Amino acid sequence: MALASAIIPGLTMGHGGGSALRQGLPVAKTALFRHDRLMQLSPTLAWLLDAASDCRGADRLLAELGAHLVADGVPLAAGALTLQVPHPLIAKRTWLWRADSDQVIEALGFAPGGLAPDPPDDAGRRWLRDVARGEVHEDVAGRFDGPLLGWIGPRPFTADEIEQLRQAARFAATPLALLGARATLRATLDAYLGTRSAERVLAAPLSRDLGETIQAALLYADLRNFTSLSETTPPAAVIAALDAWFDRIAGAVHAFGGEVLKFIGDGVLAIFPVVEQSPRRACDAALRAASAAEAGMAYLNKERRAQGLPPLSFGAALHLGEMLWGNIGAANRLDFTAIGPAVNLASRLEGLCKPLGRTVLVSGALAADTEMPLVALGTHVLRGIAAPCEVFALPETQSPIS
Repeated sequence: MALASAIIPGLTMGHGGGSALRQGLPVAKTALFRHDRLMQLSPTLAWLLDAASDCRGADRLLAELGAHLVADGVPLAAGALTLQVPHPLIAKRTWLWRADSDQVIEALGFAPGGLAPDPPDDAGRRWLRDVARGEVHEDVAGRFDGPLLGWIGPRPFTADEIEQLRQAARFAATPLALLGARATLRATLDAYLGTRSAERVLAAPLSRDLGETIQAALLYADLRNFTSLSETTPPAAVIAALDAWFDRIAGAVHAFGGEVLKFIGDGVLAIFPVVEQSPRRACDAALRAASAAEAGMAYLNKERRAQGLPPLSFGAALHLGEMLWGNIGAANRLDFTAIGPAVNLASRLEGLCKPLGRTVLVSGALAADTEMPLVALGTHVLRGIAAPCEVFALPETQSPIS
């Protein structure tokens, strides 16, 4: 049975967050009662109440909200929506919508750190002023630190049009809060699990028996002599060294389409999934990532030597194989990771880097699926692995590890 709800006289919506919803009252679909009289909702407000929360992202909500306002008679040239983002690199995301093309572009405000300044609060406002000659109108949707909605038209807005925009911001508070919660969850999972793993976690139930067998090129790498470094170096300097190392290796993995599955102490486990039955693409990407990591670490060590700090050496192993990718753990504490013989082989192969005097070693399985030049190092027995493993290395463009 459809319910009509009442907004209690004197109950205001503030910045867009204090609605009858917060008081536990039922919300109408097309109309509200206010001060003992029926207030018919405009199509824009009815859409915000009924359907806006179904938008797939803040960009689409902005575009559809702008189109509804134009249909309701508000002369808009463009709109902007700015959200705070819980992300290690990005502080703010601003979406910019043009009414003439219905296109949305995005501007990122990066989180401060090092020499990076705080991202500006007026990115949307400055862009709007470049689009049209009218005056920018802005409203906070919800809390005082909530999403910022900005609009501009070909001329200054009238008092009635400003009231329409303010009402739209009030009604947009709830769908924007829902979108913000989804974005927060996704950004958090991306940061801790990686993009592909985060997608799987969000799409599947929390159950230990969920996983799939995938084929991927694996990269396993860790720092050399990290134990002695941690024993002789202040903790803050150890963390700085680890962060610099992880930046280089993870940056190289991500640059070539891979994903870091896990940081294990000073080690890294990453995968390059095979797509469209094409192992070669994944193998080549893993090899290029390893080469890029070498170059990045060489540059880092040059900087460290200039600062009087010891260089950081590492070893890495690449292998192609199948693994189980999914939920593993205790009944009430799960991890999303990869396990299997292929992962074990990559870890054991990395242990040969120092004895063989090489930074990067490649298994015969991966070498068979690439045409990139490699150097054969013979067949070796790996601890805990039954079959001997053919071992290859990258060409001698790098210095032997210490």
